[in-house]
Amino acid sequence: MENLQQLRQRVDDYLTTALANSSDQADLLTAMDYSVAAGGKRLRPTLTLAVAQLLGVELTASVLKAACAVELLHTYSLIHDDLPAMDNDDLRRGKPTSHKQFGEAMAILAGDALQATAFEWVTDNELPVVIQAQLARELALASGARGMVAGQVRDILGTGHQLELAQLKHLHAQKTGALLRYAVLAGGIIAQATPAVLAELVKFGESYGLAFQIYDDILDATATSAELGKATHKDADRAKNTYVNLLGLADAQAALHQTLAVARDSQAQLAQLTGTDTGTLTEFLAYFKED
Repeated sequence: MENLQQLRQRVDDYLTTALANSSDQADLLTAMDYSVAAGGKRLRPTLTLAVAQLLGVELTASVLKAACAVELLHTYSLIHDDLPAMDNDDLRRGKPTSHKQFGEAMAILAGDALQATAFEWVTDNELPVVIQAQLARELALASGARGMVAGQVRDILGTGHQLELAQLKHLHAQKTGALLRYAVLAGGIIAQATPAVLAELVKFGESYGLAFQIYDDILDATATSAELGKATHKDADRAKNTYVNLLGLADAQAALHQTLAVARDSQAQLAQLTGTDTGTLTEFLAYFKED
């Protein structure tokens, strides 16, 4: 069974090769590739591959293509998030953001193209049609008006107005958590897992997504720009609703611990249900540095 580093290398290799053939418009392709090739943790596609692998799926070219689609969609969301009309960021992964490098119009179009290509990848492969359809539906739900985009709207409307904790959780379950939930669930869909296993994957994905957002808020308040490759301390400056701003740093860290405990419980349940080694999921949980 491949470990997290091996899965990440698989994703990077596939993205480099496959994206080169995704457009016949050279300027557009350059802008698309700029943001995808900027790196990142590749958590979403590697989560899909890890779950599929632990459920006994061979990591074929079709599985890789379907799994990597979520990285294209995630990258589109980052390009658009960085735009002046949204978060107005100049730096992403240690490099100028797309609109700083190519201008706003090209950045918007590169994001649009990556979003469309993501749905092409989940449906243009050799997986059974029923799996393609399930993946496309779940990706649309996770990224659109019931998922990520809805969360982005809640974030914009809530800026400058203090939200209650339940409202903040709902916001981030959509804005950040929905794609991570999808990434975990997608591995189960590809494996055609049982309803019981799918339900536990959803629980793991939801708790992982919540932990990711809490941790991101903690890092924004405590890390440097050099460490993260992007501007920090911007959430407080912009009166954004975050777990640190709402709860304070100590209670945000406590919330992170509690959320990770839920994820570890789901991991244990998955091991029991499937009778397989879920050690790769432990590697994903190790991303969070708990104090």
